[in-house]
Amino acid sequence: MTEDLIRRGNSNDNITAVSGGIFAACWRKSGGKTMNKGLYFAASMAAMIAAMPAQAADAVGENENDIVVTAQKREQRLIDVPQSVSVVSGEALENIQATNFSDYLKLVPGLQLTQTTPGFGRLVLRGVNTGGVASTVAVYQDETTFGSSSGLVNGAILAGDFDTFDVERIEVLRGPQGTIYGASSMGGVLKYVTRKPELGAFEVRARGSVEATKGGDESYLGSAVVNLPLGDTLAFRASGFYRDFGGFIDSIGTGGSDIESNINSSKSYGGRASVLFKPSDGFSIQLAAYLQNLKTDASSSVDSDPFTGRTLYGRLTQSQFVPEFTDVRYRVYSAVADADLGFANLVSATSYSTLSQSFRGDLTTQFGGLIEAIFGTPNDFFQGQLTRVRRFAQEVRLQSPENDSFEWLVGGYYTREKGVIDQTFNAVQPGTLTPVAGLPLLGVATINSRYREIAGFANATLHLGERFDLTFGGRYSDNKQSAVQVSDGVLAGGPNALPVARSSENVFTFSAAPQFEVSEQATIYARVAKGFRPGGPNVLAPGAPADLGTYASDSLISYEVGVKAETVDRSFSIDIAAFHIDWKDIQVFGQVNNFGINFNGGKAKSDGLEFTAMLRPTAGLSFSLNGAYTNAKLKDDTPPQVGGLSGDRLPYTPKYSMAANADYEWELGGDTKAYVGASIRSLSKQPAAYDFAFRSANGRQRYLPAYEVVDLRAGVNFGQYSLELYAKNLTDSEGKTSLEAPANIPLGAAGTGVIRPRTVGVTLTAGF
Repeated sequence: MTEDLIRRGNSNDNITAVSGGIFAACWRKSGGKTMNKGLYFAASMAAMIAAMPAQAADAVGENENDIVVTAQKREQRLIDVPQSVSVVSGEALENIQATNFSDYLKLVPGLQLTQTTPGFGRLVLRGVNTGGVASTVAVYQDETTFGSSSGLVNGAILAGDFDTFDVERIEVLRGPQGTIYGASSMGGVLKYVTRKPELGAFEVRARGSVEATKGGDESYLGSAVVNLPLGDTLAFRASGFYRDFGGFIDSIGTGGSDIESNINSSKSYGGRASVLFKPSDGFSIQLAAYLQNLKTDASSSVDSDPFTGRTLYGRLTQSQFVPEFTDVRYRVYSAVADADLGFANLVSATSYSTLSQSFRGDLTTQFGGLIEAIFGTPNDFFQGQLTRVRRFAQEVRLQSPENDSFEWLVGGYYTREKGVIDQTFNAVQPGTLTPVAGLPLLGVATINSRYREIAGFANATLHLGERFDLTFGGRYSDNKQSAVQVSDGVLAGGPNALPVARSSENVFTFSAAPQFEVSEQATIYARVAKGFRPGGPNVLAPGAPADLGTYASDSLISYEVGVKAETVDRSFSIDIAAFHIDWKDIQVFGQVNNFGINFNGGKAKSDGLEFTAMLRPTAGLSFSLNGAYTNAKLKDDTPPQVGGLSGDRLPYTPKYSMAANADYEWELGGDTKAYVGASIRSLSKQPAAYDFAFRSANGRQRYLPAYEVVDLRAGVNFGQYSLELYAKNLTDSEGKTSLEAPANIPLGAAGTGVIRPRTVGVTLTAGF
């Protein structure tokens, strides 16, 4: 089954997952050691793979063992894509009991997640992260872009934490994808490819799980899918899921009613429905709708030592004075039409998505004392916030069929976003949610924003002989943004309506990737590409410098080389890559007069190496190993309000990460098979977000400690039924994923996101 985590195998062997695709070259302008090592490595790998036996070429997807992806918006074998791509199949996700981002990180080298609450997550690839409010990793569901390209609605933490049930595969594209995928994909793209309705096939399948977590409540999970043929040309597919995760963190609060057990329970539920109409081989239309709700009673954050990140008080606790909650709702609607015009295929992708995030955040430690000092009334204090994003997108592209000499793709893209952030600040009687009587309006604020992007793009592959290809492309984007804020209340300085803030810019991105096919089983490639994030307007606080009214787009150029190789029988494969990234005008976030402001903060760089290797020495036994080395640093000081200095590591990227998987499957007789498997993931210490106050007091960055996670799994497949047992985080590691500065936490503690403690579960699956 570890082979499942790396390659899609022969259906007769019940191979069930996929992962792979890596690459690239790492060099420096000075000291040629890295360059020399990279060249030596590339030469060695070239010699090795040149010795692999050749095999007759197949058409795309003709060989059932081939992994087919749509990274470049056309179907290609993974080994033929000249960039770093990892793929995890839906079957692999089920094998490891994955339901969200954090469950499949061990299958994707270098992918990092900063998250304490479902639906609030920051994805990081290759260290491209400064803690700003705009995303660096774009999230797609099929042809639909999700979240926000703008920093005006905190786009960096709006990554869609979609449930993974009934997903065909997940594709992770590393490095800038500005040519084909556009803005806010400078770190890469995470793409959910869902299962499409199948013509002429009837399917019903259901899964149910029960989990027990150390020190917490039980969890209950269920999902089901049905595929219905509606004649020869029409099919319907629908799936649904429900996840009830028990809490495992206790509140210590102020005593009395504030003491609660397992406060961070959460629920997630929703479903997907789609209709496929295919009257001929040359034309199809698919309509789809996806709905998901995530409700959480409190974040998975615990009180920790602000210097070491270690958990305080000997157990997982949170100082919560006001009960917190989050409620996140996704709605995604899409229509995709595909028409074969003979000389080319015409694809039209239309989508409309909405995102609603509401939460109550405890700010008692930060503001409760201030309100008592001003008005003489003891109180607990909280912030309420509602964020809404509505996004429409239309893409039309024309792409050539497969060709022995030249393949091309041209397209146009349009999107518009409407965003709203509503904030309220409230004082309540301690231990209750009853408002403190007699107080004036403390604070309300609303930001309305707009984002519009129009782009044209083209990509082409030139086949220069039988073994050498050159892929190149470009994209021109025109972006406009606007924002306006109104506020009132004591904390806001009274009624205040700020002028409309506006920005606009034009950006050109490009990519070029030569590729040499050593054999049918081995390729070497290089790639240079540019990516960017849109700039935008700042809503300025009274008295703020006028030159902070806008911030520019930031951009990076990535250089990489890579090798992808496998034996003829696919008993061994390796994908390896090295990269160097130059990043300029980096976007960072700070405060001026208590207003959040986006800044441009100079330059940064990232050097690294990523790899995935798979070995199957005998039938049923498989091993995989993946890892990443990432050295991402500032090259310039950030603005003083941010607190980063030249040489500081970029936030939430460990220098080293490694994951190993081993699986063994055997037949018990008849249709019955059994399997056992294990995984381990290890991360070195990683820097937290920049903190000016901490650096001023301690002369260094804040770091989170290193940690390891061990998972075990076993199961029996009885044909239409299967029974699976599993243990996640077997050693009960307290892995830390994020760190919040101590301003909101009593006694000078810091808040750190923590992974779920040891969890054991059982899953029953039935299919017809």
